[in-house]
Amino acid sequence: MSDAIKHECGIALIHLKKPLSYFKEKYGTALYGINKMYLMMEKQHNRGQDGAGFASIKLDLPSGQRYISRIRSNKNEPIQDVFNKINKRINLDLESKPDLVNRPQDLKSEVPYVGEIMLGHVRYGTFGKNTIESVQPLLRQNNWRHRNLIIAGNFNMTNVSELFNNLVDLGQHPKDKSDTITMMENIGHFLDAAVAKIYKKLKKEGYTKAEATPLIASRLDMSKVLSKASKNWDGGYAIAGMLGHGDTFVLRDPAGIRPTYFYEDDEIVTVASERPVIQTVFNVPFHKVKELEPGHAIITKKGEDSKIIKILDELPKRACSFERIYFSRGSDAEIYKERKSLGSKIFPEVLKNIDFDLENTVFSFIPNTAETSFYGMIDAAQEHIKNKLINAISEDSNRDIDYLKSLVSLKPRIEKIAIKDAKLRTFITEDSSRDDLVAHVYDITYGVIKPSDNLVIIDDSIVRGTTLEKSILRMLGRLGPKKIIIVSSAPQIRYPDCYGIDMAKLGDFIAFNAALALHEDKGTKASVLKSIYKKCKQAISTNTEENQNFVKELYKPFSTDQISNKIAELLSFSGLNSELKIIYQSIENLHSSCPSHLGDWYFSGDYPTPGGNKVVNKAFINFYEGKSTRAY
Repeated sequence: MSDAIKHECGIALIHLKKPLSYFKEKYGTALYGINKMYLMMEKQHNRGQDGAGFASIKLDLPSGQRYISRIRSNKNEPIQDVFNKINKRINLDLESKPDLVNRPQDLKSEVPYVGEIMLGHVRYGTFGKNTIESVQPLLRQNNWRHRNLIIAGNFNMTNVSELFNNLVDLGQHPKDKSDTITMMENIGHFLDAAVAKIYKKLKKEGYTKAEATPLIASRLDMSKVLSKASKNWDGGYAIAGMLGHGDTFVLRDPAGIRPTYFYEDDEIVTVASERPVIQTVFNVPFHKVKELEPGHAIITKKGEDSKIIKILDELPKRACSFERIYFSRGSDAEIYKERKSLGSKIFPEVLKNIDFDLENTVFSFIPNTAETSFYGMIDAAQEHIKNKLINAISEDSNRDIDYLKSLVSLKPRIEKIAIKDAKLRTFITEDSSRDDLVAHVYDITYGVIKPSDNLVIIDDSIVRGTTLEKSILRMLGRLGPKKIIIVSSAPQIRYPDCYGIDMAKLGDFIAFNAALALHEDKGTKASVLKSIYKKCKQAISTNTEENQNFVKELYKPFSTDQISNKIAELLSFSGLNSELKIIYQSIENLHSSCPSHLGDWYFSGDYPTPGGNKVVNKAFINFYEGKSTRAY
């Protein structure tokens, strides 16, 4: 993805079902869980560069001993920083008591971070400051173990203000209005209520407070707590949590927007945001790693197998397609095939735009994450050449032998055209100087492009077009091809995403600006914008459940090709002597390539929750009123 765009957070949870002595005996170390957690977080580093955090719970420690440990970092290499500090502390204790390594129970008692239950988080901040307070897991402390709550998640909520106000109405005073704090306090409120209710019942049964404590832990039903807490949530989420006495949970949103995978055997229960993470770290086959169904939670209690419990009624499944296009690692078997399919399915459109002239066309990709879809595009090109040869032979047995030889020798011309200079940093903030530096972020390969060549570059998606205009196209233009064709393996991004990626401002999207320019050409811009604005204002003020996305009306008069052509026009600049063409994937091809991940609201405007429609309408109001603020 050549345009800078926010990523997704990642979660990792490990619940050891055996005592640490078991892992010491079988695997040679009582630090088995910590080691696996490090690997799980590193394998999800693609999801979080802004911060990382780790928390652990030690089971069955006597009063007076610390049983919860947490560490967070917002340094440049946060995962490394977290585990360097953990290892440093563990090694410091082992230096003074080296025999602890052979006494797992004493190791757990005396050394921080060594426990049976662990929660990790890698953060890519979508909103707000990158302070250490924003890094998860977050901890809600209490002197009763069953009221200690630790949470981490991959989520954005569209109605966080409403949820925050609900807490205020209850008499709470949350320390922050972020969705993370709000959701933690929301869960915490119902957790407190559930504990109080159980204690009241135990008191009637004649138990003392001390006797009641372990019974509260055993009787607590987190599925009921989650059902009450999540009743009014609107957003995309995968929320993981641990309680001080040993319960764990992970809840997925009812539309399945955010991904959640789990694996369980007789030794562990583990959950992560990506399937290959679990496959690789625990060396288990694809089919053993299960996807958590939308609206369901995986809940574990100390000493028990996990339970999958339905918490919320499922909505039509709309799993985020951007996970497949870009965010998740392409090492997942299904994602790899899907990305190749995206490249393959867009090739016929590419072929038309090069006038079927493969001999004078060079294919490449930017950035590296587009490599898999590039392979799919090349596979389709090779299949086209093969079919052309078969047809030539079968149609006419007397076909000119030179023509057949030319087909046999024809193959797609593949070159490494652009290489990102990872060492280059744009340290100057003054605009004119910065633009010149940005234009040199990529190095290019000279001497492989002829003036008669078409140059086809495939990208994951084109969001704002800024990097294309200021860097990539200027770089490619220096090669002097006849025609430059930028291919997006994703459809046109037209609408905000409020469920994970923080693409919140309509004015940032090049497709939105192209639609505005087309209305300007028609002389309809002012009237159309005013009409949409009035409808959006009305929808926001009435706040009805039937709220719809009125921004669709902006695009309605124009075809996808018209918008793509206008985008090419907007991205062209003085000095670009090559013809420029922009090609986008169709939504139909996207669905065909990723049939189990039909979440496409940023392309289609079809939001899976009422909150999504409110956000897009609010985003348009902000645009119309000239407010550069977030719509949720």
